[in-house]
Amino acid sequence: MKTDRLYALTLYLLNHGKTPASELAERFEVSIRTIQRDIDTLCQAGIPIYAVTGINGGYDISDTFKINNHLVSKEEFSYIATALQGLKTVTNSRLADEILEKIIAISNSYDTAMVLDFSVLREGDEKLLQALQSAAINRHTVKFSYTNNKGETKLRHVEPVTVMYKWYSWYMLAYDKDKEDYRTYKLVRMENISVTEETFTRSHISVKDILDKYDNLYTNKTLPTKVILHCYNHAIHRIKEYLNGKITKIYENGSALVEVWVIEDEQWWVGVIMSQGKDAEVLEPEHIKSKIIDSAKDLLYLYKKL
Repeated sequence: MKTDRLYALTLYLLNHGKTPASELAERFEVSIRTIQRDIDTLCQAGIPIYAVTGINGGYDISDTFKINNHLVSKEEFSYIATALQGLKTVTNSRLADEILEKIIAISNSYDTAMVLDFSVLREGDEKLLQALQSAAINRHTVKFSYTNNKGETKLRHVEPVTVMYKWYSWYMLAYDKDKEDYRTYKLVRMENISVTEETFTRSHISVKDILDKYDNLYTNKTLPTKVILHCYNHAIHRIKEYLNGKITKIYENGSALVEVWVIEDEQWWVGVIMSQGKDAEVLEPEHIKSKIIDSAKDLLYLYKKL
């Protein structure tokens, strides 16, 4: 809408200063002539925008023009900006970028006390995150084929409620129309995804209420398991880094007991532990130790065949 563009244009000039009309046209995906008309409209509304001529010319906004920022403190602005910047790195969303522009304009600052870079969490396709978010917001159903951890693939038709990052992976929380219940679906196990024109058949309670009501349903009722490892050398720091391990005891020889929490149905943590070789030994629980041993035997059997 034109009103939204005029507001965004004002904020952009406040945050970035002198900007050529061609750059503004590209930014807002309109023609240069449309930008010129927008500038005229803003000037008529009393916004002090002026044109700078020449090779390095463009449109700028008077330093005397400020947007009221008394509703939120500088520290609160910093937290809001940090969260938005983190969201941008995950979804690469233009909407998040536009909201951030508003926050920066009001707070008169680009600085934050913390930087959250979650770009690694995009799992290679931020467009999928954006599509599922949009489907949830606009109340459109989603169809896809889903392969569970047993290797079974089935078609699903759901009403998406939200996407969330949990236990090192992205999940979609949704209402399964066939099961008439809420379920979570791991994004990397979803294929042939399409957002339909069909709208929701029911109203949904808040995400928090769903998660509280269906206690741990989003991990298919699988609770994390505590694992105790005896680690040596560099494995101590690697287990801390890769599995969010917590050192519970340090021995005189420099080795340490490290506590980690894992989801047993997942497999990647097994590989992390095995990759440490003799420098990471599972002490308990016994069935996790057996899982590592069985995995090692399978690997040895494979390579003995070569």
